[in-house]
Order: sequence, then structure tokens, then C-alpha cells
Amino acid sequence: MFSLQELCSVVEVLDRGGRQDLPIRGIHYDSRRVEPGFLFVAIPGFRTDGHFFLRDAAERGAVAAVIQKEAPLPPGMSWIKVENSRKALADLAAYFYGYPSRRLRLFGVTGTNGKTTTTYLIEGILNSAGCATGLLGTVTNRLGGRVLTTEHTTPESLDLQKILAWMADNGAKAVVMEVSSHALSLDRVRGTEFDVAVFTNLTQDHLDFHLTMEDYFNAKAKLFTSLKEGHKPGYKYAVINCDDVWGQRLITLTKVPVITYGLNTAAMVRAENIQLRSTGTLLEVVCDGKRYTLQLKLVGQFNVYNVLAAWAVGWQEGIEPPLLADILSQLEGAPGRFEKVDAGQDFMVIVDYAHTPDGLENVLKTARQVTPGRVIVVFGCGGDRDRTKRPLMGEAAARLSDFCIITSDNPRSEDPEAIIKDILPGVQRVKDRDYMVEVDRRLAIARALEMARAGDTVVIAGKGHETYQVIGDKVLPFDDREVAREELRRLGWER
Repeated sequence: MFSLQELCSVVEVLDRGGRQDLPIRGIHYDSRRVEPGFLFVAIPGFRTDGHFFLRDAAERGAVAAVIQKEAPLPPGMSWIKVENSRKALADLAAYFYGYPSRRLRLFGVTGTNGKTTTTYLIEGILNSAGCATGLLGTVTNRLGGRVLTTEHTTPESLDLQKILAWMADNGAKAVVMEVSSHALSLDRVRGTEFDVAVFTNLTQDHLDFHLTMEDYFNAKAKLFTSLKEGHKPGYKYAVINCDDVWGQRLITLTKVPVITYGLNTAAMVRAENIQLRSTGTLLEVVCDGKRYTLQLKLVGQFNVYNVLAAWAVGWQEGIEPPLLADILSQLEGAPGRFEKVDAGQDFMVIVDYAHTPDGLENVLKTARQVTPGRVIVVFGCGGDRDRTKRPLMGEAAARLSDFCIITSDNPRSEDPEAIIKDILPGVQRVKDRDYMVEVDRRLAIARALEMARAGDTVVIAGKGHETYQVIGDKVLPFDDREVAREELRRLGWER
């Protein structure tokens, strides 16, 4: 247990008041989760401000607070004033939990698309090679069979340090984690020492937050520019997709060795002789002057890139290529990523998390390549997110499908019909393309399955692994995979 003064020795204190020798039992940034003896860190948020909840934190037992601006403090509460309480939270959390990243080999994967599948593949490689490895990301946080919950792709800094400490204490030797641009911008990974950074690609997304692609890129680049010698031994390196123009820029920014991958002949790890099939992918990996044949369960060229990134990591971690090829040939994809729903029907049903123009285009191109019949797509766009990508997704859906059904995704606080109105100009730019609007997502899925015939593919895009739909302030149960199975049973298909 630390005293307030000792704990705050890791932050730059502008001012302080009250007793500084108080013992601190824990830290939190959410006043509802404060316990007796805690330090409450007041963070200005996007919807509210932690400085409004100082009294609530005190009533729940907080003995001290970190603040970044003047605010009425409850009588008797000690306080520390800093310039940026969000950064202070990250520094305090890392110190409080003993800098757990220094006890782990830490792999960070960032990019617009492919992060989840790439982390799953790297985790699978390392575990199969005998290195106990944890996973943190969009779908799940887990170590072995034990699962932890979180609300973000990359947890808030306090939650991240707690999870990393738990994993290190429970036998993990390595952790693979998705690192979002929000996390990098909001200092959630501050105080976390990475050993390896992996870049998948950069395409339009999150411009409601970053405003420009340059800002979006600069956020991602932080993971690579901060990758350098630290407090632990071991080889540090970056793995970068050199087919991506933003990836080419990243190569010039990082100070550690770079391993490139892609389909480009200049890539250090590249794929050749790719054969895409509905049941998987056959390819050759060219690495270090030698060729290795892989028969993958994963479908699509976008997954070839994910496999190459994972191969590059495994190779650099000293895993022999023949073993790498064997492991990768056995691995499944991540839930909700080109996931098939099979009830014995004579057409293919795919559920995918694609929620960006590039992600949707990749999925539909793959569906087209493995579909003898028509491609039918059901998709929408999330509310309270980047509006500029909506017509782009509409155009991609119309151009690459034979029929598209525009519906709701997670509308959140927006009117679903208003979101669809933003999508339609993109759809209508594609001449002679059939489409329909069905605001109710279940009915939209049902309509797509009803019109599918033998040899067709129905792609249900946008939500992937999610088991809920956010409408207004309500979080309602909704799983595209389960809804598709229920509707297939209604149509008489049942394996």
C-alpha cells in the first residue's frame, strides 16, 4: 500500500492540499466504483466531467482526489492538482500495479482493419509454441480459458494496468493486444512498454474523433515512434504492411528494426500463388529466401495480410517456419470475422464486423470471388460516429453486391432513418443497382435470406461478434449470427 505522497511522486504536481501521508488502497476514475481508502482521479470526459463527482466519490470513501482544474472539494478530502489528469491516471496506474508490462513480452497491433484477427493469430502461434500468452481486444480479454470483461478495444489505462498485472501474476509470459487510435490519443497505453508493434493498414474511420486522416495516422504512429529501448531486455521491432501507403510512411518513423510484409516483391514476408476458395485459402509464404505452403481455414485476401503479419511476428520470435506453417494452417479466425452461419442451406451466409468502407469492400470482394451466384448484402452505419463514411459504405455495397438492403446498425442517439438517408446517396451513385431499405435489422436479415437461392451468398455486415444493439440509451440483445440461424430455421433450414 502506498501513501498519497509516494504514489503521486510519479506525476508532476502543480499544487496540493490536505494530508499527504494518507494510505491509498486503490484508484478509480469512476466515482460509482470508488471504495473506502481510494484515490479518485477526476477526468474531463466527452459526455460528463469527473470533477462534478468529487462529492459522490468522497461519500463512497475516497480519501483523496487528483484534479486538473478548480472544483469544490468535500471537507477533509486531500487533493493533488496536475496539468492533465488523464495522463496522471496512466502514470499512477502503472506505478500502483508495479509496471506489469515490464514483466511481459508485449505485442501491440494497430490499424483500421484486421487488428482482431491478427491478434488472434499471434496469440494462437505463441500459445501453440509453448509461450503462455494473453489476449486483449475488441472481442475478448483472456488468458487460457479465463475471460475478463472490458468496455473498450483498448481498456482505460487503469483497467489495462490491472489486467496486465493479473495476467503476469497468473502465468502469462506474453500478451497480444489491439491498440486503438483512441487509446493512443487518450493516453490509455501511457506507461506501458511494448516490445513489438504491428501495423495492418489505414483507411477512413473515426474521423468524428480525429477529424482528418493525417491526425488519425499520427495517433497510430505513436505506437511506433515510442517503440525503443526501455526497462526490460529483449529484441524490439516493428512489423509493417508495406503495401499500404501509410505503412510506407511508418517505416521511416520508427527507430527499431522493421519487418515488412505484403504481396509486394519488396516485402520481407510475402504471399504468392494465392488461391481463394469458399472453404479456405491456399498460398505460398516467401520468407528468408525460402517458400512454405499454407492451407488456411481463413477465407479472403484480407486474411492473407493478417496471416503474413502473424507469420512475421512468429518468425522474429524464433519459431521455425515449418512449425509456423503447421500452426497457421490449423487456426480459426476471430468470431464475427467472415464467420459462416450454416444451417444446412444451399447458399452461404457470412457475418462480418466490417464497419468501414474499406472493410466492407474487402468482405464483398471476397464474397464475390467465392460465390457462383449473387451476392446480397445487409448493412447499416453506426450512430454518433463518422458521418462522412456513410455514403462511401453505400457506394461500396452497391458496387460490389447484386442487391443491398440498408438497415440499422447501432443507431445510438441518432434517428436510424436519418443515418440511412446519409447512406443512400452512395448507393444511388451506382446505376441500375437494386436495393431496398428496411430499418428493422431483423426484418432486413429475414428479407435477404428469403431472396437467397442456391449458390448465392448473403453478407450481414457491421456488427460481427456483437451480441447487442444500441438504440437510444438502451442496449438490447441482438446477435446477427443467432438472428440469421433463427430466420433460417423459420425458412425450413435446420442442420
